[in-house]
Amino acid sequence: MDAPREPIFNLPRTVSLLIAAFVLVHVVRLYAFDVDQDVEFLAIFSFIPARFGLAGALEHYPGGLPAALVSTVSYALIHADWTHLIVNSIWLAAFGSAVERRFRTGRFLAFSAACAIAAVGAHFLFYAETLVPVVGASGVISGHMAAAMRFVFQAGGPLRGLRRSDEAGFQRPALPFSRMFADRRAVAFMLVFFAINLIVAATGGPLVEEGVQVAWQAHIGGFIAGIVLFPLFDPIGTRTGGPPQTSEPPPEFDSRF
Repeated sequence: MDAPREPIFNLPRTVSLLIAAFVLVHVVRLYAFDVDQDVEFLAIFSFIPARFGLAGALEHYPGGLPAALVSTVSYALIHADWTHLIVNSIWLAAFGSAVERRFRTGRFLAFSAACAIAAVGAHFLFYAETLVPVVGASGVISGHMAAAMRFVFQAGGPLRGLRRSDEAGFQRPALPFSRMFADRRAVAFMLVFFAINLIVAATGGPLVEEGVQVAWQAHIGGFIAGIVLFPLFDPIGTRTGGPPQTSEPPPEFDSRF
């Protein structure tokens, strides 16, 4: 008998559709819009801090308040260039897939939207009056990273034995918040995340072109939101009692993030 074949890309449908939406939006901007149409599109759907931070600015943008509110989420579907899109798609596939398999579609989308809002909220605290549009899903994906950190390291979790097709691994009880800072893998994960963002804040990062900013504050805002909001969306809950359980060690004008 032939052994069953595993698909090359074993992504949840929701994650695949989100990546397809990234590509569709980018292709339309590149090949269907002229310069004026693209500027108007960004004015409506990208997050522009000044639209909220400058008195009277809101009335000068198309769509008014409804478009401004939609932009706190819709900006995550827009990317600066193909490199930006591909990098975010890879990270979404890695971390978003784990969270979607645990939360399922409705909770996952609601959680992602909440992280998107928190991410640009953090960016807004530093750049309330800037006219530079913010685009990209990295703030949302930072929330996915934080959420995944709460359960992937647990005993029997999805990292154990690299059992990517074992759905039960994604349903293990989560690491309680009170024990998160006692788990060396979770602490190492957080230290690496914050170290990378501090380096990006200091240097701009290796993929940054002239005239492009990396919204590292939004990364941190999304990550913190992922930690804080995780229990509100998690359908499984945390393990109580006993010491923390961990698995074996697993082998040109837009802000982008």
